[in-house]
Amino acid sequence: MRKEKLEELKKYINELKTIEVIKTNENPKFLNIERNYYKLNNGKSVPREKLLKNKTDGSASIILPLTVDNNTVLVVQPRVNTKETVLVELPAGYIEHDEKPISAAIRELTEETGYVPEKLQFIDSYYQDQGCMSAYNYSYIAFGCRKKQAQNLDINEYIRYFECKYEEALELVELGYIKDINSKYTLEKSRQYVKSKL
Repeated sequence: MRKEKLEELKKYINELKTIEVIKTNENPKFLNIERNYYKLNNGKSVPREKLLKNKTDGSASIILPLTVDNNTVLVVQPRVNTKETVLVELPAGYIEHDEKPISAAIRELTEETGYVPEKLQFIDSYYQDQGCMSAYNYSYIAFGCRKKQAQNLDINEYIRYFECKYEEALELVELGYIKDINSKYTLEKSRQYVKSKL
């Protein structure tokens, strides 16, 4: 990892780090729990809770952007429920009601980074946390990305984007900067597709 790129990344992480938690007793607005009994074919019933995100199942698209210069674009954002409180990740976002996963991938990449791809390659799809939710995630590689606009973030979204070489993104996994399973899995699965393109 180039020293100047690592310093840039550390600056973003420091900027977005949690310094205080302010407790609130407000009712949840984004997360809700659905409680049900599920009758099984064997005649037994099991109680289970299902987590809903913004009244949906929380399915998401995860995107590995590759620029026209064969760099990749990562995002740095507050993840306040982690011990680090800030994580380095691939761009990703929830699939909206009646939206196709590939459309969500393009929308989220553009909103979070301002980069627009020439084409997308589907990599894989998978459950993320099947014990408490039905979210199903989709991983893509976005080829030929160009910076075409400013970020278009939600009011409470604070995201810095970080461009580096593809190999450096893989190195950030080994160095412990990229820790979420969606990014790690997508980066690992991307190797077979990217090797032939770079």
